[in-house]
Amino acid sequence: MALPPAGPTTTCLVTGASSGIGADIARELAKRGLGVTLVARREDRLRELAGELEATGVRVEVIAADVADPDARAKMVDTVNRAGLDVEVLVNNAGYGSGGSFVELGPESEVEMVRVNCEAVVALTREYLPKMIDRGRGAVLNTGSTAGEQPLPRQATYSGTKAFVNTFSDALHAETHGTGVTVTSLRPGPVKTEFGDVAGISESLFAAPDFTIVSSEDVAKAAVDGIEHGKRTVAPGVAAKFATIAGRLTPRTVLLPTLRRRYPVGK
Repeated sequence: MALPPAGPTTTCLVTGASSGIGADIARELAKRGLGVTLVARREDRLRELAGELEATGVRVEVIAADVADPDARAKMVDTVNRAGLDVEVLVNNAGYGSGGSFVELGPESEVEMVRVNCEAVVALTREYLPKMIDRGRGAVLNTGSTAGEQPLPRQATYSGTKAFVNTFSDALHAETHGTGVTVTSLRPGPVKTEFGDVAGISESLFAAPDFTIVSSEDVAKAAVDGIEHGKRTVAPGVAAKFATIAGRLTPRTVLLPTLRRRYPVGK
């Protein structure tokens, strides 16, 4: 199994743990008796979640950090090391999106998105994956997206970053074969979280029928079940599975005009 045994020095480091999928993944790991290290920028949210999880009897660490900042990442790693903890599960969940014509979106935010969604994933995976392989056990879960299965007009940067996460994770899953360590990509479709509000796309994101929209609790459970069984990908829900297959198999000459009509530029 990819999940390690619980122990006093074992921790599961979860980025983007202040809300939504990240917070619910932390809850799922705690249910299995595993200690968690919660990382996000909003310390007040992390403290609230930490109190909830500590009540279940697991060890919880809180680190307020912006994972896009190399100095902040280094301090976070140092904090974990000084606490004498081994990161045996790494959940790269921090990320955000945007909606609108690329040329009209703020350039700083679009570049920062690449740092959060891609650079931080590579940096933290490179930090902890070799140590997992040396121990002969561990798991990395990277939150990708069905958005990474096809180019999305009005979400060009976001879909590009998630395509990177999906592909990066697949490649590492193959590289770690036989090491006792697994790398899993979580690829959700529409999920009821703060993501849509932050990206400014809630109206279009949740325009689909209710049965296609998955709760963050269900996504988190599927994700942790997936890493427990060493799966390469986890795509919870009907919409995610359909988007994954359609995005891969539909020719771009057909797909792009369809998506352009679905997400009209300038709307």
